[in-house]
Amino acid sequence: MRTLRALGAAGAAALLTASAATAATAAPSPPPAPRPQLTDAAVDKAVARLDATVADMMRRTGVPGVAVAVVHDDEVVHLKGFGVRRTGESATVDPDTVFQIASLSKPVSSTVVAGTLTDPDEWDRHTALPGFSLKDPWVTGHVTTADLFSHRSGLPDHAGDLLEDLGYDRSYILDHLRLEPLTPFRASYAYTNFGFTAAAEAVARAKGTSWQKLADDTLFKPAGMTDTSTEFSAFADSPDRAATHVKNPDGTWSPRYVRDPDAQAPAGGVSSTARDMSRWLRLQLAGGTLDGKRIIPADTLARTHVPAVVSQPPATPTARTGFYGLGWNVSYDDAGRLRLSHSGAFELGANTNVTMLPLEQLGIVVLTNGAPVGLADAVALDFFDFAEHGRATADWLALAGSLYAQMDAAGRSPTDYAHPPAGAKPARDSAAYTGTYDNPYYGMATVTAADDGALTLALGPKPLRFPLTHYDGDTFSFVTTGENAVGRTGVTFGDGTLRVEYLDANHLGTFTRQ
Repeated sequence: MRTLRALGAAGAAALLTASAATAATAAPSPPPAPRPQLTDAAVDKAVARLDATVADMMRRTGVPGVAVAVVHDDEVVHLKGFGVRRTGESATVDPDTVFQIASLSKPVSSTVVAGTLTDPDEWDRHTALPGFSLKDPWVTGHVTTADLFSHRSGLPDHAGDLLEDLGYDRSYILDHLRLEPLTPFRASYAYTNFGFTAAAEAVARAKGTSWQKLADDTLFKPAGMTDTSTEFSAFADSPDRAATHVKNPDGTWSPRYVRDPDAQAPAGGVSSTARDMSRWLRLQLAGGTLDGKRIIPADTLARTHVPAVVSQPPATPTARTGFYGLGWNVSYDDAGRLRLSHSGAFELGANTNVTMLPLEQLGIVVLTNGAPVGLADAVALDFFDFAEHGRATADWLALAGSLYAQMDAAGRSPTDYAHPPAGAKPARDSAAYTGTYDNPYYGMATVTAADDGALTLALGPKPLRFPLTHYDGDTFSFVTTGENAVGRTGVTFGDGTLRVEYLDANHLGTFTRQ
């Protein structure tokens, strides 16, 4: 439709008329099916280059630890760890080191759900989880597992994530998604961890079990993924685990944070090893079998690989459309080959990637213990580029790193709260701001004043406490924390209200004084 609008009404009519005439006079035959193009020798060369690629990218970024697995023709042709599990300690990463895989959990979870189904059409069943509803009752009554696994429910981007950062549990978050504004159902894409989680939990509830047990019984145990779990405690208790790291201002890396993703376990809570993920890759590329044993039905698994919604409209006339399937990014290359991929990113210290070309029976998984700077994605992109062309056609690390940097910058306030404007108006007496405020989505907020008048904002159930710094008049600021931290954000007091800037992207961030 974008092309037709660009042509104008007359041009569009002419194009449609010409197309109709062509269709009436000649029925073109479909293009031939794509064929494998990668030779064993080309793959072997790309694998042989991997160690040097990883070492170079670790040197350029400083990421402390990496693990890589490559599968080709149902064989694990590369399996290796690099670097250390935790900076300041000598323990090294090996193929059995447990990493948090972040959103790489999504295709793992869609594999689990596929294993519970007997027919691909069951993906389109209504998702019913007690306590879960959306703002539009009609959508609530019709939303399916496939809708939520493909992020086409209409929920806003990352709906519920800020509630998790504030310390709310899964039940509170899922219950409050009913207050989020919706975009058109099944016609819009927005990546939503807790919508995905609601669907997965509904499947487990329907089976009368927990998500962890369902994943164990359906996938992890049958596939021999002995070190894989959906529970944070399993990761925390593993003696061979990769601590999460963030980059310091001086360029070094430190394990400063702990990321407990239990609230969104199906969407981001899986922990695993390169060895276990290589078994999962083999299962994926073999259509649900592993070591000659059928583990996941072929047809319900294949449904996860089919485009369900447009996730990336083409930016130029020659660009290709990106799609999202059921837990997978789905795309097609110039040769018509299906490419499946997914990245995982915890800003508090993990970055992962899986990429597969099923037609070539080739896949790679890259796990890292550093906050996203592009390394995991770049290793995968470089590997497939070299297998395809015998060389890297781009500096993939620079490109992936710049993309993550742009995403990080996009969430930050346009206001520089660290530098108040010249002639800033003074604040009123602290009593004008102190008190308890309520919000139907974010719950209670409390503003207290110290003896010297300094204000503190308390948010969330724990609560979290944020010292407020005066900016201008009735506007203050504080430094955000958590997975979705965006630096300094504004707090503006009104007539009996306070508005927290970074909580207000969907117009839910205003609190009313009680």
